[in-house]
Amino acid sequence: MTPVATLARPRSKRAPPGGRPSARPRPDQAPVTGQPERIGVLGGTFDPPHIGHLWLATLGADALQLDRVLFMPAGQPPHKRGRKLTSAADRLVMTRLAIAGDPTFGLSAIEMERPGPSFTVDSVAELLRLYASARLYLLMAADSLAQIESWREPERLLTLVEWAIGPRPGTAQAERADLVRRFGRGASRIHLLDGPSLDVSASEIRSRVAAGKSIRYLVPRAVEELIVERGLYRRARQG
Repeated sequence: MTPVATLARPRSKRAPPGGRPSARPRPDQAPVTGQPERIGVLGGTFDPPHIGHLWLATLGADALQLDRVLFMPAGQPPHKRGRKLTSAADRLVMTRLAIAGDPTFGLSAIEMERPGPSFTVDSVAELLRLYASARLYLLMAADSLAQIESWREPERLLTLVEWAIGPRPGTAQAERADLVRRFGRGASRIHLLDGPSLDVSASEIRSRVAAGKSIRYLVPRAVEELIVERGLYRRARQG
């Protein structure tokens, strides 16, 4: 498949009299237009959170005119049961530090507070109860979409929440025709984000720390300082 730049862009919101859209509100602010709040959800292990996560959230927020993006660290990711994770507390703190510089970003700890494996479909159902009047978008990179068949109940997940797919180096962006063949009418709920892709991975960052190499500019400075302070990733891990 070859990358495409197809994007269903929603109508403009919050445009002041001068014609230029105003800045996105803080996560604790509700939209003033009377329209449903638009919330992006970005799940992940965040071990550690890095600039690739922040860029995907920013790309989705700008393209879909989101009022906020919730970062949702996984408690027990079912697809990483074979790898020892950094403690939930450390990953939660790192995520909080990573998003602190952007008032559009918020943190959701629902997966860490719920026992058992962290299945996205269950988390989205819970978020829909918490934000009953909002319109939710699940943000993911192209490599996650390529593995969607391994997720629990992907068809149900698509009925619950719209998907926004960001670019990922090494994985071609989906073709619209392929999405229609796979998901039928549900493909209209999948938005393909067009923009630069960053070749950054958490596993590479962990390997660099274990090898004593710099991770400056790969993670926010506060995250880097916490990694050093707590001696995280000093011993190489697999996965």
